[in-house]
Amino acid sequence: MKTDIILCGVGGQGILSIATIIGEAAMKENLYIKQAEVHGMSQRGGDVQSNLRISSRPIQSDLIPKGGADVIISMEPMEALRYLPYLSKEGWIITSSTPFVNIPNYPEFEAIKKELDALPNVIMLDIEQQAKDAGVPRSANVILLGAAQKALGIEYDKLEDAIRRVFARKGDAIVEANIKALAIGRAAQK
Repeated sequence: MKTDIILCGVGGQGILSIATIIGEAAMKENLYIKQAEVHGMSQRGGDVQSNLRISSRPIQSDLIPKGGADVIISMEPMEALRYLPYLSKEGWIITSSTPFVNIPNYPEFEAIKKELDALPNVIMLDIEQQAKDAGVPRSANVILLGAAQKALGIEYDKLEDAIRRVFARKGDAIVEANIKALAIGRAAQK
């Protein structure tokens, strides 16, 4: 088993929380894991990216080569395109459909959507609206994780257990909100 994952978005969207949940699930399965984080601006709104490599065999490097990512999980559609050169030919993009316009020359959404729609393996969801509709507005990132579950090759119940462990100190309400969000994303998988 080997899965190379790029997680991307902007500061404050929960990218590193997704990485923590995936990492926790992988470690409980006695898998090897390496992670490299790249933070853009050190404030909310700057670009954030993390390489996450999971394998049943030892991993030599924490960086994913161009053309090597099995999955790109993106909280922002333009950020998904930024890392497209790293995606393998069979790889998956799981992305939010809601732009986070943090630069003056942000491209038109239709142009971004057209480029994503031309790719073979894309799941694009309005996770922010789904999270609001479900009463879990702070768990939109976990909806995206649920949608990525099959592409990650991690059993659903393992991710659910990881959520329980990662968020336990925040209380039962936070744990249950995130489990609900994971289930919403799971329902959206192709």
